[in-house]
Amino acid sequence: VAAVLSDPQIDTVVIATRHDSHAGYVVDALRAGKHIFVEKPLAIRPDEIDAVEEAVRAAGASGPSAPILMVGFNRRFAPHIVRTKALLETVREPKSFVMTVNAGAVPPEHWTRDPDSGGGRIIGEACHFIDLLRFLAGTPIVEHEVAAARTADANVSISLRFSDGSLGTIHYFSTGHRSFPKERLEIFCGGRVLQLDNFRTLRGFGWPGFKAMKLWRQDKGQTACVEAFVTAVREGKASPIPLPELIEVARITLAVSTAARA
Repeated sequence: VAAVLSDPQIDTVVIATRHDSHAGYVVDALRAGKHIFVEKPLAIRPDEIDAVEEAVRAAGASGPSAPILMVGFNRRFAPHIVRTKALLETVREPKSFVMTVNAGAVPPEHWTRDPDSGGGRIIGEACHFIDLLRFLAGTPIVEHEVAAARTADANVSISLRFSDGSLGTIHYFSTGHRSFPKERLEIFCGGRVLQLDNFRTLRGFGWPGFKAMKLWRQDKGQTACVEAFVTAVREGKASPIPLPELIEVARITLAVSTAARA
C-alpha cells in the first residue's frame, strides 16, 4: 500500500478490501493526494468518519484540483433510477418511498457479519438503499427509526424522514426465499406511482407520457458508476456523488445499525 500511495505515476486508487480497512486507506490516499474509488461502506465506526472528514479538509477537497472521493453506490447510476429521478423532478411535493430487499441469508461465520471486520449487514449492504432513497428524495435525512426482528441475521424495517417532508421505508429481510425478486422499489407521489421490479422493469401508474421501461438484462448501474468516476478524474470534474451526501449516508447508516442492535 505504501508503495502505491507514494508512486507519483499513480493518481487514482481503488479500495476494495474488507470493510474495516476502508476508512484508513481512504485517509492515507487523501493525504497522498490520490483520487479514490472506495467500495461501500465508507466506514464502519463513527470515529472513522471523523477521520475521513478531517483528511478531506486537510486535502482541500473543495478546491478545483482536490482529490475526488467516490463511494461505489452504483444503484444511483442504474438506467431505471436515472429515469425515475427525471420523472420525480416534475413533482414538487413530498414523496413516499417503499424499498423491499429480499437479501437472503448469510452464514453466521461470514466476515461481513463480523462487527469488527465487516460491520454487519446494515452497514455493509443496507447502506446501498439508504443512499438510493437519499438520492431520489434529493433532500437531507432529518429523522430515522428502526424496528428489528429478533433473528440472528439482519431483518429490519428502517424509516427515514427527509427535510422536504418525504418519507422512506426500507424493509431489509434475510428470511425470504431466493426465488422471490431481490429488490423492489415503489414510489407514491402526486397521485401517481412508480414501481421498479428488480432493476429490470420500471412501471408508471398515472404518469403522463410514461408507462414502462424494460431492459433485457438486469442493470444495477455498476458500469455507469465506474464510468462516471473515471470521467470525473479524466476531465477534472467534481465527484459524481457530492461529498456531504456520502458523509450523511455513512453517519445515518451507522446510527441505524446501532439502533437495530439495541
